[in-house]
Amino acid sequence: MDLIRKCYDEHKPLGQAMHRKIMDYFRQYMIVGGMPQAVEEYKTHKDFKKVDQIKRNILDLYRQDIGKHAEEYNLKVESIFDEIPAQLQKHEKKFKLSSINKEARFRDYEGAMFWLKDAMIINPCYNSSEPSIGLKLNTDFMTLKCYMADTGLLISHSFDENGLVTEEVYKKILFDKLEFNEGMIIENIVAQMLVASGHKLYFYSNPSKNNKLDRMEIDFLIAKSKISSRHNISPIEVKSGKNYTLTSIKKFIKKYKEQLYIPYVIHTGDYKEEDGIVYLPIYMTPLL
Repeated sequence: MDLIRKCYDEHKPLGQAMHRKIMDYFRQYMIVGGMPQAVEEYKTHKDFKKVDQIKRNILDLYRQDIGKHAEEYNLKVESIFDEIPAQLQKHEKKFKLSSINKEARFRDYEGAMFWLKDAMIINPCYNSSEPSIGLKLNTDFMTLKCYMADTGLLISHSFDENGLVTEEVYKKILFDKLEFNEGMIIENIVAQMLVASGHKLYFYSNPSKNNKLDRMEIDFLIAKSKISSRHNISPIEVKSGKNYTLTSIKKFIKKYKEQLYIPYVIHTGDYKEEDGIVYLPIYMTPLL
């Protein structure tokens, strides 16, 4: 980590061999997650199947706790909890209550959402509809994304229709061969690391039908710790694959240049800077 921090501070890549080694460790962490029992099991036996069983036991305990402690919210809390993987698989990843119940309204599920956040099961991310000095001032609390607080648990939660996640699925994630679900997993762990570094989660969404220049989706927005009158907001785009476009972040840079600090693309490649954008390897996210 000292080397990662040094390269981040000096704006230098780590080099192909070291980057590959760190990404291998990072993917192991992403699969196992941070739950102490899961970490201990993997450290001792290096067996993903046994780790998966432990994570499933934790997910079962979550469900039991929801039943015991969520009181009048328990059915709504459970509905949101079970729906998280399906919502994150979508391209936009915004949480739509209509998928739970066509008549559902945010005010009816607000308490359940706060319960899950307070229980540290989820990390909600809200739309900041007009990025400016204070992201919170323009928050649209009814448009949100709902990430799992632990990415290792999300993986077990996502593939639970057939019981245990197979060793094959874990190996595909480990060797970057999983195409389905990969974007969801990478974006979730970026959210997890941003929260762990003290950031509140915001994203930007403008689905404008009238002006295609305004139409854009930015995965995350963070603000500088020391706010000044200008140039405070950093847009973050998360890219899991090797081939990607940057349409939205380029539109955002043009539209909000007065508010802009440093635009980032968090990806699985090494550090580089190009056309005013910093391309950050995913393991450097905690340094933002």
